[in-house]
Order: sequence, then structure tokens, then C-alpha cells
Amino acid sequence: MNRLNSIAQEFAGLKQVTAIRAFGSGNINDTFLVTIEDEIEPHFVLQRINTHVFLQPGLVMQNMRIFTEHVCEKLQREVNNSARRWAVPRVLLTSDGKDGWVEPDDTYWRAISFIDDSESIDIIQDTEHGREVGYALGRFHHLISDLDPTQLADTLEGFHITPKYLEYYHRVLPTYTGVVNPEVDYCFKFVQERQEWARVLEDAKSDGKLPLRPIHGDPKVNNVMICTTTQQAIGIIDLDTVKPGLVHYDIGDCLRSGCNPLGEETKEWEQVYFDTVMCRSILQGYLSQASGFLTDYDYEYLFDGIRLIAFELGLRFFTDHLAGNVYFKVKYPTHNLDRALVQFKLTESIEAQEQAIRQIIEDLRS
Repeated sequence: MNRLNSIAQEFAGLKQVTAIRAFGSGNINDTFLVTIEDEIEPHFVLQRINTHVFLQPGLVMQNMRIFTEHVCEKLQREVNNSARRWAVPRVLLTSDGKDGWVEPDDTYWRAISFIDDSESIDIIQDTEHGREVGYALGRFHHLISDLDPTQLADTLEGFHITPKYLEYYHRVLPTYTGVVNPEVDYCFKFVQERQEWARVLEDAKSDGKLPLRPIHGDPKVNNVMICTTTQQAIGIIDLDTVKPGLVHYDIGDCLRSGCNPLGEETKEWEQVYFDTVMCRSILQGYLSQASGFLTDYDYEYLFDGIRLIAFELGLRFFTDHLAGNVYFKVKYPTHNLDRALVQFKLTESIEAQEQAIRQIIEDLRS
């Protein structure tokens, strides 16, 4: 804790650090909430960036600065047109003016401002919450829809490129020497049956139907901050994955996360289903902000995005299980296998309800 305290103090400046505690439930970075002696902003968030995942943390911070500057300028212009609060996490600098602190072993730390009067919720509570989650993603996309994606570095090359994950899966597959139980066998067959289809969004991008835009990259439910006073969405956090991509990755990830009532960590994977009522609520909120920049092709491929991202995450969890849990944090040896089963079952439910989901999209589009 003395080490943590001294690192936090680098970002606190002349304000004394009084407390540090673990914060959030992310699978990649280590996150802490720091309390300092400051009446106006008594907290900030301290994170150790996982440099096994983010190989160039300096580019992550560069993207964050470009993003936050663009959004803040746009919010200034819209100040008279929006009565709703929207908070953007700020990058905090060290005492010598840098946006990161690097230890002798190259461990990379950064600090960002804390959004007060807000909370992060792991599972959507009701349809009103669902609409707010959708609103948050739509608002986020709207605010960066005019940001040139070429200004952003691709900090995670291959991220959300499903064919790349399949290539890695096939490299890992021959190395697996573990038990092939019924659950593992189910996953093998599930991936095998969907390999050819998994190129759907990348093919549409290559054909010029879907343009690259700035995206969040990880807009799951618990990255949407909800105001504890108004219960309205007031921001999206965890901006490490902001990069050029397809908005369908974000929409699919948001719905994958928000329309699974049992959550990603349930052990009852066979009971997992995709909630179409919640899907409608989330898309209502999203399109209230994003319909202005979506094209006909964007709408055409929305269902494919919803289906694909659930499959993709299941594939990533399953591959990590086969590889020996080298990417995602786990609490027990079969944790990633259990996570994969949840996502594959969710994909099955999405596939079984394709007609209903496409009808929701059509209803909300008109």
C-alpha cells in the first residue's frame, strides 16, 4: 500500500492522499479509487494499464486526449441546446506534467477524474435503465461522429476483427491438451458451425458498405455511469479502447451486455437468453441520439452486429481457456470456459429470435 500511496501522490500534487481502495470490476486493468484532501474534487481514479494488452500505453493516452478535447469542445458548442448533464473523464497529470507514471519495471500508471454523484451498475435493472444505457452510447457516438477516425491510433490492432480471433483460435487449438468434456465439445462444435459467417461485418467494410468511425470499443453496461440523483446516464468511462472501428461493434457489445438478464458471470449458462424487450428499450435510447448519422447499410447490418459480438466474445473466452488463461483475469481454472458458454448460449438465443430482433430494428427506424 505504501507503493500505491506514493504513486497516487504523484498525481495528487500538493493534496494529501488519505485513502486508496480497489474499484470496479474490469477484466484488464487494475483500478483504484483515491481519496485526497480536496473539498471540490476529493476523489480520482488511479489505474495500472495492462501493458500485455495495451502494448503502447502512450498511444492510449494520446487517443484519450484527442477524444476528450473533441468532445469537450463540442459540448461547449451545444451548451444551450442540451439540458442534460454529460461528464467526460479528464486526464490528470503528474507533478512534472506527464499523463502517465512509469515505474522502473515499466509498469504504467495513469489517473483520471472521478465522475461524482454517479454509479456503475453491472446488470441492467429495468427498461428505463436500458433506455439510459442506449442513450449513453448514442450520445457518445453522436459527440464523436464528426471526429476524423484517422486522428486516432489503433491501440489494439485486430480488436473486434472476428476473423483475426478465429485465426488465433486455430493456432491455439492444436496446443490444447486439457480435458474434452461435454462443455468443451459443445464449444468446439459451436465455433466450427459459424466460422464462415464470422466475416460478415469485415466483408461489408471491405465492400465499402460500412465506414470506419471512432468507437468506444467496450461499451458494456457497467461502463455507463448513471447519476444517483436523476437516474439518467451522464457518461461512459473506460476509454482505453477508443479507436477507429465500426459502430456495429459497439452496438452489438452494448446489447450483448445489456440484454442478458443473468449476466456474464452466471454459472447457469443453459438458462441464458437474449431479452428482446430490453433490446427494444436500449435501441430506443440509442437511436434517439444516433439516428442522424446512421446510413441504410448501418441499419441493414445491425442484427449481424448484435449476433456477431456475442459470438466473438465467446470465442475469445474459449480461446483463452484453451491457451491457459493468458489474457482475461480468472478466479478459477474453468472461469473462461464458463464465460464462453454464457456468450455462446446468448448467441443461440439471438439467432433463434432473428425475426423479432429485425422487426424491432425496423419499427424503431421508421
